[in-house]
Amino acid sequence: MPDDARPGLRVTPALVVPEAELSWRFSRSSGPGGQGVNTADSRVELSWDVAGSAVLSATQRARIEERLARRMAGGVLTVAASEHRAQLRNRDAARTRLAALVADALAPPGPRRRATRPTRGSVERRIDAKKRRSGVKRMRRPPAD
Repeated sequence: MPDDARPGLRVTPALVVPEAELSWRFSRSSGPGGQGVNTADSRVELSWDVAGSAVLSATQRARIEERLARRMAGGVLTVAASEHRAQLRNRDAARTRLAALVADALAPPGPRRRATRPTRGSVERRIDAKKRRSGVKRMRRPPAD
């Protein structure tokens, strides 16, 4: 399906990023391509300005910026795709990768971990194993005169 026929990038059933907010950049790929590898711009970079997006609520924006801070530069999230020979397939791969990345960042946090203590038996087994191991190492030492 051509890009101009798509209404936008569907991230979740409730969130669709409009095509106008996505920016594309193409360059030469270092991957497979045969004779055309040095002439075709098959590598794709898809960027989305998260900080300036109109489709995100304040909580969604904060969650994305918190969880993807290491991947963003100046509030812009960028993904690259160059694993296919054809630019069109790389464009689809970049769209899929960006949608999955944002969907994971928007997912609510999992349940909190309940603090637990190790059982007395497991603690004793660990200490016994450490004593056995130190005994083995002690026997390997040369005798002290």
